[in-house]
Amino acid sequence: MLFFGRYTCSHLYFLLLIVLPLGQHTVEGVWPLPQIFTSSIERYPLNPQAFYFGYGRQSAAQFGCSVLDAAFIRYYSLIFPDYTGKHSTTGKSHIGKKQSVGFDVLSPSLLFPDNLSVSAGKASLNAETVWGAVRGDYSQYLFEEHYFVNQTEIDDFPRFPFRGILLDTSRHFIPVHAILKTLDAMAYSKFNVFHWHIVDDPSFPYQSQTFPDLSRKGAFHPMTHIYTQSDVRRVISHARLRGIRVLPEFDSPGHTKSWGKGQSDLLTPCYSGSTPSGAFGPVNPALPSTYQFMATLLKEVSSVFPDSYIHLGGDEVNFSCWKSNPDVRAFMQKMGFGVDFTKLEAFYMENIVNITTFLNKTAIVWQDVFDYHELIPKDTVLHIWKGSPANYRKELSRMTKAGMRVLLAAPWYINHISYGQDWRNYYTVQPLNFSGTAEQKKLVIGGEVCMWGEYVDATNLTPRLWPRASAAAERLWSDEKQTSSVDKAFPRLQDFRCKLVRRGIRAEPLYVGHCKHEYQGV
Repeated sequence: MLFFGRYTCSHLYFLLLIVLPLGQHTVEGVWPLPQIFTSSIERYPLNPQAFYFGYGRQSAAQFGCSVLDAAFIRYYSLIFPDYTGKHSTTGKSHIGKKQSVGFDVLSPSLLFPDNLSVSAGKASLNAETVWGAVRGDYSQYLFEEHYFVNQTEIDDFPRFPFRGILLDTSRHFIPVHAILKTLDAMAYSKFNVFHWHIVDDPSFPYQSQTFPDLSRKGAFHPMTHIYTQSDVRRVISHARLRGIRVLPEFDSPGHTKSWGKGQSDLLTPCYSGSTPSGAFGPVNPALPSTYQFMATLLKEVSSVFPDSYIHLGGDEVNFSCWKSNPDVRAFMQKMGFGVDFTKLEAFYMENIVNITTFLNKTAIVWQDVFDYHELIPKDTVLHIWKGSPANYRKELSRMTKAGMRVLLAAPWYINHISYGQDWRNYYTVQPLNFSGTAEQKKLVIGGEVCMWGEYVDATNLTPRLWPRASAAAERLWSDEKQTSSVDKAFPRLQDFRCKLVRRGIRAEPLYVGHCKHEYQGV
């Protein structure tokens, strides 16, 4: 299945019903903004007892399709959040006049929906795949306080194919339930990649079947602060049902202090003069056993995480320990590297990327790997995380000129917080505003919001992430010219934040105000 390539499907053309209060015909609460959105005054009532989802007669997917069957149940609750009576999401038990949303899934090759047409009492969504049908989140266009529908036309398609969120689960352990809640919120904002930065210096919570000591000795706690194989499968399954792919990251040779606790001879012994200091540095690139271990671990990771991409890290490698180690220096002389330790890192990363190629995985690496002129396959994806706008624009130009595909994360490190409405800074990012040809700009395949975990755990993850991440979501999905005004975006995002809260996402407020549904019954 195509992941990071350019779209081969046409734009999405569909006619959609929107639930709005009487006399209102705006795009209140719709986020990200569709490419073209027009609403008529014609409206119909919606009856939760008569409303159901179904498969079209010509659909390649039918009852038993796990992704859509689950979506029908999930979206019914989103459309009618206050309805507590009996109902059938498939219409089998309905008596009398019915209101249906029919799904026609045409083929298994593409990712996004093409057409949703609506008439009185009936809507029909035509999609190339189930993923397209799930991402056609018609529930977002429903005004939840009044079950009336306005006829609306939408022409919509995502601007970039990669729209990701990174969670760091090493600096603080994030329980599975908090990860699943994040996946729910991601789907509401049309994010489609969960970048799981699962291990790092502080802890190794991934429970490896092949190397159980990695988590037994490297996790904060060997029983309570680990992700079992079952936990990982649960996260992947939950994400899949929401059209989200899970991208694992096992960052090396740096950021590996926790690895060394459970795997002897993996990290480089640091020296003070001619004697070991007792400290350890990055992975030791001079030992054949290092590559044997990495090949075995990555083989397991590749079988546990089915995605065709894997993130290999490669950033922030401190050379001081390598410089102090006489065996590493001798290896460098043998290899003809002299005293250029960037060549040593390049040697290591090239070997690790070759391992993933052998495993039929495509590597994603942080920008440092490119900056050190490492020889990596052309299909490797480069991930920009450093610099001011001027600096990352230069990096975008250099990388795409070299013919490499690129992800942009530098302007969306939202673990950095400040007083006020900092979402406006994330909203005004222009990912393609760099010097380059049209062909170069096609190589920018998307971007990513990063939530690093130095000061974030399950207690503050959700309000710190939402709705600030949604600002980046609209930038990665919507037309940039139509969404250039933060002032026009504010009321929509404010209303969308209230929608998130109503859906169980504890998103923080944007500014002074209230949500219409809050404190009901008090």
